[in-house]
Amino acid sequence: MHDFILKELKSKDMLSELNAIGFDKSYAQRACDKYNYKNLKIFGLSVAQANILKQTALSFGADCATNRNVITGKCDQSDCILGGSVSQLSKIAVQLGLQPFGLRLLGREIERVLSLESENLTQLMGILNLTHNSFSDGGEYENFEEAATQLVKLVEDGADMVDIGAESTKPFSEAVAVDEQLAKILPILDFARENNIDVPISIDTRSAEVARRSLEAGATAINDVSGLDYDSDMVRVIADFECPVIIQHSKGIPETMQINPIYGNLMDEIFLDLNRRIDYALSNGVKKENIIIDPGIGFGKTREHNFEIIRRVEELRSLGCPIMLGISRKSLLNMADADNYTKDIFTVALNTLAVERKVDILRVHNVKLHRQLLNMLG
Repeated sequence: MHDFILKELKSKDMLSELNAIGFDKSYAQRACDKYNYKNLKIFGLSVAQANILKQTALSFGADCATNRNVITGKCDQSDCILGGSVSQLSKIAVQLGLQPFGLRLLGREIERVLSLESENLTQLMGILNLTHNSFSDGGEYENFEEAATQLVKLVEDGADMVDIGAESTKPFSEAVAVDEQLAKILPILDFARENNIDVPISIDTRSAEVARRSLEAGATAINDVSGLDYDSDMVRVIADFECPVIIQHSKGIPETMQINPIYGNLMDEIFLDLNRRIDYALSNGVKKENIIIDPGIGFGKTREHNFEIIRRVEELRSLGCPIMLGISRKSLLNMADADNYTKDIFTVALNTLAVERKVDILRVHNVKLHRQLLNMLG
């Protein structure tokens, strides 16, 4: 009797696996698509669209889950989960191009999502808080000299960009006046310009006026934790300056966001909300290539929500924008009494998962430790 030996493959480098068994090298690259499986959730299809999609999927050996009432016509719409290899999904997309009910556009969208693979190396955004009440280093860099020294250190430690903020948006914090923010931010931007600090500088603010004045003074991007919802003039500033903007998901405002946040489907709600905010930005003249998204760890989420986001952050890739993640020193670590260096070590551990999931930007306090991580991972 023959003893069969089986091993489940978890490697994402299927090309190397195929070559290792002596597979035909002339076909190996194309064959990889047959071993790369994806599940796509498609929102709000009509009954006719869902039925055609399911039958098309089955014809190529893939599958499509729909609401059980689609077959009886007792529902008006259905979300669908389309699953198969990249090879199968590509064929489905082509076939949908021949179908009615607008499914040609769905085919194009499937092709777009399949083409989205992050080839970029993870970048590090260093955090420079100029506030007196930041949750991790409040008051340490409120003084100009200390802030300037820290800016230089972040760059020397390997920051690809630096995020400067003068308004704490930790839970239960209150808004900071425009003049107060600018009084702290503008001198640091002057220092950066005068000392030829050449890394991009983003400004962490919800205020359109702070954003405008900072961009005029040399800042290159805006990090709006409200996702363009707080100040109606923000989107116009971003469009006018044609600068990168980080659009974050947040459930509520800092004063109230951590009061019993509840979700029906966490990742769906974050995905759809970010999609809405992206559409809003695009409709107001912001260029797609200038949009970065952030699922908003700790902004209207429980600890369990935060860990689910980290595990499933790749689901946001199909929005077509680079992804930023900010875990650093936050309450999900459950280390309120620990010193910052201890928190940084555990932050690095969690961010290893983010790097594996191809997160584009990590927003961190301890740049040096994270640069060592990225160098180690190659």
